[in-house]
Amino acid sequence: MRTIRKTLKMPLLLALLSCLMVMPFTSHADDATGQTATEEPVKINASTVIPALQKRLDSLKQRVSTAKTDKQFTSLNDDSQKLVSEADKLAVALAPQLTQVQAQLDVLGPAPAPGALAETPQVISQRKQLNSSKTLLTTQIEQTKAIAVAAQNLSSQISGLRRDALKTQIALNTGSILGEKFWSPVFEPNDKDAARFGEFGTQISDAWDQAWSEGWRPGTAIYLLLALGIGVFGRFGLDKPMNWVLPRWLPQGRFRRSFLACFTTLSTTLTLGISMQLLCYTFTRLPDTSPWVNEFAGQLVELTYFSAVIAGLGIALLSNSHPSWRLPGIADPLAKTLASFPILLAAFIFIFGIIEQLNSLVGASIDATLFGNGLAALLVALNCLIAPVRVNRIRRKMRAEGEQTEARSTVAGLIHLVISLTAFVILLALLIGYIPLARFVTFELLWIGLVVCSLYLLIHFVVDLCEAVFSPSTHSGKILKSTLSLNDRHLSLAATLFSAVGKTSLLVMAAVALLNGTFGTTTPMELLTKIADMWGGKGLEGMNIIPAHALNAVLCLVVGWYVLRSTRRWLDNDFLPKTNMDRGLRASLVTLFTNVGYVLIIMLTLSMLGIEWNKLAWIVSALSVGIGFGLQEIVKNFISGLILLTERPVKVGDLVSISGVEGDIRRINVRATEIQLGDKSTVIVPNSQLISQNVRNATMGNAQGVATISLTFPLDIDPEQVRNLLLEAYNLHESILENPQPSVSFKELGPTGIVLSVTGYVNSPRMVSSTRSDLLYEILKMLRAAGISLSQTQTMILEQPAKVAVEE
Repeated sequence: MRTIRKTLKMPLLLALLSCLMVMPFTSHADDATGQTATEEPVKINASTVIPALQKRLDSLKQRVSTAKTDKQFTSLNDDSQKLVSEADKLAVALAPQLTQVQAQLDVLGPAPAPGALAETPQVISQRKQLNSSKTLLTTQIEQTKAIAVAAQNLSSQISGLRRDALKTQIALNTGSILGEKFWSPVFEPNDKDAARFGEFGTQISDAWDQAWSEGWRPGTAIYLLLALGIGVFGRFGLDKPMNWVLPRWLPQGRFRRSFLACFTTLSTTLTLGISMQLLCYTFTRLPDTSPWVNEFAGQLVELTYFSAVIAGLGIALLSNSHPSWRLPGIADPLAKTLASFPILLAAFIFIFGIIEQLNSLVGASIDATLFGNGLAALLVALNCLIAPVRVNRIRRKMRAEGEQTEARSTVAGLIHLVISLTAFVILLALLIGYIPLARFVTFELLWIGLVVCSLYLLIHFVVDLCEAVFSPSTHSGKILKSTLSLNDRHLSLAATLFSAVGKTSLLVMAAVALLNGTFGTTTPMELLTKIADMWGGKGLEGMNIIPAHALNAVLCLVVGWYVLRSTRRWLDNDFLPKTNMDRGLRASLVTLFTNVGYVLIIMLTLSMLGIEWNKLAWIVSALSVGIGFGLQEIVKNFISGLILLTERPVKVGDLVSISGVEGDIRRINVRATEIQLGDKSTVIVPNSQLISQNVRNATMGNAQGVATISLTFPLDIDPEQVRNLLLEAYNLHESILENPQPSVSFKELGPTGIVLSVTGYVNSPRMVSSTRSDLLYEILKMLRAAGISLSQTQTMILEQPAKVAVEE
């Protein structure tokens, strides 16, 4: 019976295995394509695709080694990214096959142990075939991933080569814009360029004909009307509801104006961007749209969003429709004068961005590309140069008419000067023939201006938002107070803290955008990715000292010093005074924070220069010798300063006495401590003396002051009467504490009189001098009223006897 059962099991196992081999393919086909189970699934011939990908990778490497122009590097970078995407897709497609093979092997189970019942030849062959398939698929997936990694590394190398080539092209003299060569694409167009643009125009015309065909016409008409309506009337349609919402929903204060500015920027960007997306979707939704049209549509949408941001920022900052809610302090005549410049600037960027995208898309000649770049730089420079000139003219006119202009700050004047000088440099570069340089400076000016304006707007928004949320008079502030049992001081502290965190985050993003971003290609997600990469240390491993890194180090040092100084001022004046810390602890924390900040700035600056700490061993060795001889006092004072700041035996504000010097501690520095005397002069005491010598801290531990007066009275006084009179004078003074009570002690009884000493306590040692003076005035007045005199010092006078004349 056992033999019969074993014989029956083998065919059943083979049948079950065959069903399992068929089922995954059928399920995948049904899920992916919706086809019936009888259709064959689409299989990928990895043995053919992987060598083709490797061949493309080798070809890209060879082309990169010979590429020189920025256009070539751009195309190669796109091809590399496309290769990465295809390799990743292939690896993803092969993974289910490997999982399926592994599942089939699990069904077969492990091979029987020696001595067990042998398997049938069919099962052995099946297991061998599955193991071979598993090995092949594993190898193919590893090869595909290796190709993807190599292509990604190649893309990074292309980016570096592209930057180097761009630096070379900037210094290339291509001819002045006044020369005939520059205008040749207009008057004598290249036949190849005409053919390429004609072919692209034909594809656009074919797309339009298809979109307006009988089957697609209703949808095309709807999309065109939606695009036109949103683009023209969208922002104005959103402004009216917002004008109704702002005074009713938002609390009174500055948050309304910053919110309106952000809303204006966002609404302008979204309405124009969505309008262009609908317009482009009219063509990209068609089944037979050419790749050129699809690619151009995507670039057109990105360019529209970027230009719309510039226009929206200009409209929001000038705020001509709501002058009373304008963020910057610009007079109304100046704002109205500048109203058209942001729109013109955005229009120039959009138009000539389209020309540049078309030149890149169709592969236009160098002359056509330079013509578009030069004309764009010329119009942007004129726009940026005319705007300051008109502003200055309006300001002079207003002053001549006796009207008041806004108080221009130093930063505003500096921005005005930088824009004018940059526009002049662009025009000069165009006139002498350096069109690539003019294009580069133009795009950098636009990018820096966009980042700075966005930073200005967002900082105002974040600060005003924090003040509105944590204000005790707003609904949110009242909810926080009742829910968390907070008082107004805590809410003010939270508003200050959160606004500082928000401003710091925005400054970091702006710095990353300025150092690593580019005009028209940087999105918020890319900025966050770059910040995350920098946080993880990516790209900082192999830094070397080169001019670019030296410039970054200088910028890092300046920005770090400015941020540290601003943060220290914020801690000292805004944040810490709102806490319950005493003044000495606040000063210690600020000093420690400043010292640590300086160390971090120095380390970060050295890292920017590419200096590795393991290469500074010889410097440390030399410093150790110097410390042993000449720097030991400095090091001793430095360590003593750290001990003073941590243990705090003395702190800022304490009244101390050391080596005959008594005064208030005003500052504890790294090397020495400043003690202010009663005459407002300052004594600099090394920190090591405060650690090694005896120091009297009169105010440590909430010490009380003692006001003691010793008086000498004649022997014939009534001691009890004088004692009661002295105690009465002390008890009547408002500064004398009731507990401990004042006391009078009999100090001395001598031939000169009776010495009585009266003692009383005050809240602080600083009050002793003034209190003692007041008590002396009062005691003398009371003694005279009681007819009691103080003992006079006895004086002995020796007189010589008169000489007697001897008469003879």
